[in-house]
Amino acid sequence: MIRLEGIAKSFDRAVLTDVNLFVPDQCLFGLIGPGASGKSLLLRMITGLMRPDRGRVTVAGRDVLTLGDLELSEFRKGIGMLFQNNALFDFMTVGENIAFPLRRLFQLDEAEIAARVAERLGRVDLPGFEGRLPAGLSGGQKKRVGVARATIARAPIVLYDEPAAGLDPVTSQKIFDLLRAEQRAAGATVIMVSSDLDRLLTVTDRVGMMLDGRLIFEGTTEEARNASDPRVHQFVHGAVDGPL
Repeated sequence: MIRLEGIAKSFDRAVLTDVNLFVPDQCLFGLIGPGASGKSLLLRMITGLMRPDRGRVTVAGRDVLTLGDLELSEFRKGIGMLFQNNALFDFMTVGENIAFPLRRLFQLDEAEIAARVAERLGRVDLPGFEGRLPAGLSGGQKKRVGVARATIARAPIVLYDEPAAGLDPVTSQKIFDLLRAEQRAAGATVIMVSSDLDRLLTVTDRVGMMLDGRLIFEGTTEEARNASDPRVHQFVHGAVDGPL
């Protein structure tokens, strides 16, 4: 369970205002909205990488804002993260990139690490890619490697920031289908930020929409498609005219 209550954050201006968000266990939650509406910032607050000026962040029953540095480090072992730009290390092979969270967070022997890397590569349909470098991969392949790294620690919570950005529609749908399959197989609680609404809404259970730093809608995917709020309707259906 992930709960944000009364979240506010300002830099040179207010970027988040009184955000209240609830994500149930084992839910695939889509977080949508225009650029710079605060979506990625909320993900950083859930991981404890950014602190709000005001409000409360509760993840799996823990008050994130009260955790010390050592407690935060232990807490983050339970969260997988796929960053918007994949964040792969160019100087590491695919296998080393995927194994990085295991080596950083756990004490495992090399045979166990190699077996888990091979299993993840098989799950993302890239068997035998351990020795390749990121520079030699396509955009879709890099995304798949990112998914493998985000899920290798078998974390109960996974956060995805624009997992299909820059991909063609067919590859994008494959990525979303893969993420849904991974979520179901692991029983994970997932929050996914994406601008690709056509494909995102084929895999989500619930949806929240951010606008100007506020959460203006939260409900099921079907409720998002049929929302009476004209701002939500316009964004979800891509209407040209409207109040956004």
